[in-house]
Amino acid sequence: MIAKELVRAFLLQVRSGQHPEYAERFLAQKVLAHQVQAENPVTLERSPRDYAEHVEEMKGLFGAFEIEIEDILAEGDRVYARWIQRGRHRGVVDGRPPTGERLTQLTSAVYRVADGRIAEYWIQIDRAGLTAQLEGTLRYGC
Repeated sequence: MIAKELVRAFLLQVRSGQHPEYAERFLAQKVLAHQVQAENPVTLERSPRDYAEHVEEMKGLFGAFEIEIEDILAEGDRVYARWIQRGRHRGVVDGRPPTGERLTQLTSAVYRVADGRIAEYWIQIDRAGLTAQLEGTLRYGC
């Protein structure tokens, strides 16, 4: 499977929450996950099992969410993807109790593919937009 199609399938099957248990089909045994945020960049080491657990946690926070891929571009071993995630506020997010309100996250990531698996990624999430929604000061068209 070429890198672009691998990442697309990963997003639609695993990241979407549809089949987090498929993570081992797409991820290397050790994945470097760079959380790109200006005030506190963090790099985590994830295994396929860790990633599946992470997706299950997201399902607890956002319910049965959906992902809409807006862009996916590839060059060499790098794949850029940008997507919208839509769900509902079902769990405590940033200290705020669940409201059931619709929540939208705008996300982009660059994935590095090696030996047919995702080996590393750099992810950016619009955290300010999510905070504004949680505070009731912004509503995305869901």
